[in-house]
Amino acid sequence: MMNNAAQTNSYSDIDPDLWQRGVVDTVANLKKKRGALLPILHAVQDEIGYIPPAAIDYIGKALNQTAAEIYGVVSFYHQFHTSPGGAHQVEICRAEACQAMGSRALEAHAKDSLGIDYHQSTSDREIRLEPVYCLGNCACAPSVRIDDKIYARVTPERFDRLVESVRTKSVEVK
Repeated sequence: MMNNAAQTNSYSDIDPDLWQRGVVDTVANLKKKRGALLPILHAVQDEIGYIPPAAIDYIGKALNQTAAEIYGVVSFYHQFHTSPGGAHQVEICRAEACQAMGSRALEAHAKDSLGIDYHQSTSDREIRLEPVYCLGNCACAPSVRIDDKIYARVTPERFDRLVESVRTKSVEVK
């Protein structure tokens, strides 16, 4: 049964049961914990897949903080998202070694070919593009991580093949 607190979700696109479980129950279970904000944000994102704006308001009220304070934390940490993500996360390394080896051109190509910017998902919700600031693969720059696999020496052409292989769920041809 949904309590009145869950009704604050009236301006959100989230299923009421998911809202109850992912936000209301999470906040109730964690709000008394010391330093509760980060554990709450992680739990909400783990449950829902992102942190909806309605959840930011709800968490702020529960923790006696402003929505601006909560949003400041959410926007500071790149792993938090305020919109639904893609089925696959594509991260382009922006560290110095990768930049020296062409990652800026690669990121421009990626944004153009996907038609999105960082922190956005393609319209089919297949790909979410994110920056990352070191994949630990500096000797083989530029590097890209797709989901949990790192790819080295990625050119714009190879990037297109990798994205296509993710979309068609095939294995990348070297």
